[in-house]
Amino acid sequence: MSPQDFERLVAGVTAQISTRPLDHAMDAWLNATWPEGSPTFDALAGACRTGVAEGWLCNREAGGLRYGRIFKALPATHGFSVDVVSMKDIAGPHHMHPNGEIDLIMPLTEGATFDGRPAGWCVYGPGSAHRPTVANGSALVLYILPQGAIEFTPGS
Repeated sequence: MSPQDFERLVAGVTAQISTRPLDHAMDAWLNATWPEGSPTFDALAGACRTGVAEGWLCNREAGGLRYGRIFKALPATHGFSVDVVSMKDIAGPHHMHPNGEIDLIMPLTEGATFDGRPAGWCVYGPGSAHRPTVANGSALVLYILPQGAIEFTPGS
């Protein structure tokens, strides 16, 4: 797995979501289409684990988080940016999603959750905000952001 292979893998997902609204229906569709254990979920999770192990994902660290934006919003990824964050029993900085956010939750510890949700997909609609929190162990989270838009709350 290389960053270029990872881009192609993510592009296969973003091609199918680029025209859909980021809402509860997308959340349900993603979890039904690519649930934990499906070939797409497993390929993305494996690629993320490999990328972290090889150092081209999560290559920055601050405040107990390992993170990194692997792709800016690109035509190849249908206008979505891609970040991967490694978290363990921590709440990250509060931020807002002007255009929404799509997350793939990949527990590294059995039972680990992201914002109270187990392995799978989580969609936040445009204008939503949260303090991303991993509890009950470690997880990788793949963040897909339309146009790369994210606004961190001052002082968070």
